Amino acid sequence: MAHGTEQTAVIVPVEAAEPLVGRFRAAYDPAAGWGVGAHVTVLFPFVPPDALDAAALADLAAAVASVPRFTATLTAARWFDERVLWLAPEPAEGFRALTAAVWARFPDYPPYGGQHAEVIPHLTVGDSAPVDRLRAAQAAIEPLLPVPFAVSSARLIRGRAAPDSWTTVAELSLAG
Repeated sequence: MAHGTEQTAVIVPVEAAEPLVGRFRAAYDPAAGWGVGAHVTVLFPFVPPDALDAAALADLAAAVASVPRFTATLTAARWFDERVLWLAPEPAEGFRALTAAVWARFPDYPPYGGQHAEVIPHLTVGDSAPVDRLRAAQAAIEPLLPVPFAVSSARLIRGRAAPDSWTTVAELSLAG
C-alpha cells in the first residue's frame, strides 16, 4: 500500500483474539500500527474512499446482510510461506460467504486485488518479520487456542499506511 494513498477495506473484527495476539501484532503486523485491530479480511482493497457514496454503502450493507450470523473458532496457527503467521478461523465458510457476497456486488474489486487464486480466511499475527520471532509468537499462541467468537457484523474501514490512520466508516450487520 502506498504510504499516502487512502484505501478502504471490509473486515470482521475479532476482539476475542486481542488478548492472545495483540502484543505480537503490535510488533510484527504493520496493520496493527495503522490502527487496524485483530480481524479477518472480507475484502481489500475495496472501493476508493472518494467513490463511497450512499448507494455504495447501501449495496455493501445489503451484501453483508445477505449472510447469516455465525460462530467461528481460531483453531490453529498456520503460515503463508515463512513470511506470514496467521490463525485459521473454522469453519471458514461464513467468511468465504461474506467475501463472495461483497465481491458479487462490487465485481471491480476482487479480494487482494486479484493477486491470489484462492482466498483463505485468516487472522494475521505477523507479516514479513524475522521468522525466528514469528516462530516464537506461534509457540506462545498455540497453547492458548482455540478462541471461539461470534460474527454478527462486518466493518467498513478507511485509512493509509500511516500510524493510527484507519478509522471506522460503517458497522454492517449480518442477517439474523
